[in-house]
Amino acid sequence: MQTRTLGNARLQVGELGLGCMGMSEFYGTANEAESIATIHRALELGVTLFDTADMYGTGDNEELLARALRGRPGQALIATKFGIQRRKDEPSFRSICGRPEYVRSACEASLARLGTATIDLYYLHRVDPAVPIEDTVGAMADLVAAGKVRYLGLSEASAATLERAHRVHPITALQSEYSLWSRDVETDVLPACRRLGVGFVAYSPLGRGFLTARIAGAADLEPGDFRLNHPRFRDANLAHNRRLADALATLAGRRGVTAAQLALAWVLAKGSDIVPIPGTKRVRYLEENLAAADLSLTQAELAQIDAAVPADEVAGTRYADMSSVNR
Repeated sequence: MQTRTLGNARLQVGELGLGCMGMSEFYGTANEAESIATIHRALELGVTLFDTADMYGTGDNEELLARALRGRPGQALIATKFGIQRRKDEPSFRSICGRPEYVRSACEASLARLGTATIDLYYLHRVDPAVPIEDTVGAMADLVAAGKVRYLGLSEASAATLERAHRVHPITALQSEYSLWSRDVETDVLPACRRLGVGFVAYSPLGRGFLTARIAGAADLEPGDFRLNHPRFRDANLAHNRRLADALATLAGRRGVTAAQLALAWVLAKGSDIVPIPGTKRVRYLEENLAAADLSLTQAELAQIDAAVPADEVAGTRYADMSSVNR
């Protein structure tokens, strides 16, 4: 696998990373053995960036990643996130916190779960509107000075917030949703990243699995899958969006690849400063996804893909509540 560089910090990672969230919850039944096998196979195929967060499984996902990487020092770069508080005894509880004292305690807890002395890339998961970003990032910068964190990142932050944060301490990467059906970052956020020399990490580059063209309806999702309540997967929105996924699959068939590979190749083609992190908990889907790195698209093909899945044709918002993103 080729490498890409995140930001002016020159953090080199494999051009495709692995999102680990679904290995612990949100996407149906967890299978630890298969998840660990997927992480090991990712390492074999050249993946270096592994993305988790303290809220995924309420800490379980970080512990899973630690178990998978045990005995493999130096092979993986771990990115984790803080800022969305949860409680194991109250699964529905969510709170956003960017207070400096919480930054420090959250980092210590993640270090313990990950079984490491240093986190490679530490993100603020969501911007706390009650705390100046300068205060939050200042506390994150203290972690760098203390040797607990190597590089800093933000997730779902606006261009204005990124600029303010970057003045406090260099931000290496901004992570936001980006795919054929989620392109709002192209207006302000991506240009700001490029102006400031900040790398961009694209989560959900397969539209939460929808762009694989494998989801025709609710029956294709397990009970408890969070997508059952996701605006784009519900009722008329799902039927409308299915036509877009089918159009992408038709183009992929003509090229002799899968819809997932074509969707990932599109993201990769949008800039060498972008690192997609498709999530999966299965080896077969991992191998399919990583093969997208070998797919080169012409400008004519990119135009065909854009026409098949127009940004303004997608039905439904990215989240039911959009108030915590792009702050």
